[in-house]
Amino acid sequence: QAVSAEAFADFRVLGKGGFGEVCACQRRATGKMYANKRLNKKRLKKRQGYEAALVEKRILARVHSRFIVSLACAFQTKSDLCLVMTLMNGGDLRYHVYNVDEDNPGFPEPRAVFYTAQILLGLEHLHQHRIIYR
Repeated sequence: QAVSAEAFADFRVLGKGGFGEVCACQRRATGKMYANKRLNKKRLKKRQGYEAALVEKRILARVHSRFIVSLACAFQTKSDLCLVMTLMNGGDLRYHVYNVDEDNPGFPEPRAVFYTAQILLGLEHLHQHRIIYR
C-alpha cells in the first residue's frame, strides 16, 4: 500500500546529520510513533549520497532485531527521501555519556557493559544476515 507524507504527523527533531534530520512522527491512521529520517535530495545529489541512502534502506528493510531499528516504510516528497523506522526510546548514547551529568561524564561500568552487550547483539544480528555496514 502506497504511503505518503500526509500519513504522518511530525513532532520534534530527534537528531540531525549531513543529509537531513530525524523527527519523531505519528501515523495518523493508527497513532503509532515512528522515527522519520528525512534525507534532503539536493544534499544527497551534491555529496553523491544516493547510493548510500539506497543501501541503508535495503539493510533496514532486511533486519529485524530488538537492537537495530527496522524500516516500517519509505516514501519521497518533492524535496526529501523519507525512511520511516521503528522508534527506539532512550535517545542517543552520546547524550547519556555527556549530558546526563555534565560535571561527571560517562556512566558506571555495569551500565557500560549493558550498552556494549546491546551493541554486540545488534552487530551479531547484522553478521548473521551477512551484512557489514560502516
